[in-house]
Amino acid sequence: MNATPSVIAASLAPAREPRRRWRLPVAAFGPGLVVMLADTDVGSIVTAAQSGAQWGYKLLALQLLLVPVLYVVQELTVRLGIFTGKGHGELIRETFGATWAWVSVGGLAVAAFGAIVTEFSGVAGVGELFGVPRNWSLALATAFLLVVVWTGTYRRVERVAIALGLFELAFVWVALHAPVRPAALLEGLGHVPLHDDGYWYLVAANIGAVIMPWMVFYQQSAVTDKKLRPSDYAAARWDTALGALLTQVVMAAVLVVAAAALATTGSPTPLTSVAQMVHALVPTLGVTLGRTLFGLGMLGAAMVAAIVVGLAVAWGFGEVSGYRHSLEHRPLEAPWFYAIFSAAVIGGALLVGVVPDLVALAVAVEVMNALLLPLVLGLLVLLAVKALPAERRLCGAYLWFVVAVVGVLSVLGVYGGLSGAA
Repeated sequence: MNATPSVIAASLAPAREPRRRWRLPVAAFGPGLVVMLADTDVGSIVTAAQSGAQWGYKLLALQLLLVPVLYVVQELTVRLGIFTGKGHGELIRETFGATWAWVSVGGLAVAAFGAIVTEFSGVAGVGELFGVPRNWSLALATAFLLVVVWTGTYRRVERVAIALGLFELAFVWVALHAPVRPAALLEGLGHVPLHDDGYWYLVAANIGAVIMPWMVFYQQSAVTDKKLRPSDYAAARWDTALGALLTQVVMAAVLVVAAAALATTGSPTPLTSVAQMVHALVPTLGVTLGRTLFGLGMLGAAMVAAIVVGLAVAWGFGEVSGYRHSLEHRPLEAPWFYAIFSAAVIGGALLVGVVPDLVALAVAVEVMNALLLPLVLGLLVLLAVKALPAERRLCGAYLWFVVAVVGVLSVLGVYGGLSGAA
């Protein structure tokens, strides 16, 4: 007797179930990895290189300590996005009112403006390394970003961003070939110049290069736009943890290469241009290979960060003002969302022509991020206490641990930023 379709389906169900269980967690991966690859943007790379150039290995330990700190902060965005189903700006508006929502999105706009300009400065710098006129490189990068976002769904944009960000691994490859002296490395790890304002300024810059306002907005909104559910929570946390480790490995690699290259001269000096960074970061690889690897790493970092920052701004303003704000809507269905993304990208590209000093700009932008931390992290923790379902709220010992982490980050960021500016 022939089996009915229902019997056949029932017999196949046990075989399909493991595959389905495997596919669902994998589908939850993406927002954390994308935002962490964007975290190692042009400004972060420049800041790490400047840290190695000026202080050798003395800021390397900070890069490693920031791995768990970064995870603690971004895990809260995952928790809020999954268990409330709302983006960061929308949740602030519902929980604390429109005034605080607009204050938060104002801070986002300031941080995003600096970041976008920095990303396009990196694109222009890489183009000039290969003899491409600045206007051409900026126009091509702008057109590429607009096409990717205007024609893609969230999942397609996510895949493109990950592919671009993985070029940052070129810096790790360069670090493995750097002339690192173990004695100098150990000495740098054990000596911290606590009484030097310049050191604290770069401490603030490194903190601001790792914890950025637009990361908080982007990951919570991406989790929501991707429609992740409570069953995806564990996988999304792993996504965030692996991304946090990866981004700090890249940052540490850039710092190590810069410190190793400049330590050979016996007189570490500040970096002032992309060309100087190339000569400092890849002295042992030859001109062609060194320039190519550096260019790929910098370009990948700039492009993935430009996508993330632009989307964070478009999502943030949409969540606060109420206009449609999803990559699942076509441009005619959500005109303001795509218009704000486009304005951020095009505006950043146009302004790069008047920014002569990429290194100074990048470090200053990261310090600005550090100065915004009390506002950004304060609202994030308050949301995790007030807006989450009771069983998922921060409470007990972990709440106080998070408060301590946020407090220390905010104090170090503000103190370092003001010390360097004094």
